[in-house]
Amino acid sequence: MTEKQTATQTATQTEQQLETPRVPADLDWTRAAPEDEQGPGPWIEIAFGQGDNDDAVYLRETSDPDNVVTTTRKKWDAFVLGVQAGEFDHFVEGVEGA
Repeated sequence: MTEKQTATQTATQTEQQLETPRVPADLDWTRAAPEDEQGPGPWIEIAFGQGDNDDAVYLRETSDPDNVVTTTRKKWDAFVLGVQAGEFDHFVEGVEGA
């Protein structure tokens, strides 16, 4: 493979990695907000992929719903377990109400 072919292949792989995954229009978004909060937030919303071929977890802010971040269910589950285990508590040290 020539140097030019290698550079082209690398550029194509990079573009594929940067492609924004398609966000299904029919997701059931769940808002992570305190129960007594009625306002628009901004809050984080989460939705889980539907069907056998979609193990994606979708996250967005209510203030910018077109900006969606995706991860896999396996990574999301690991994150939730880490939160439950206190692995991220240092991020809220000194934050009022934490």
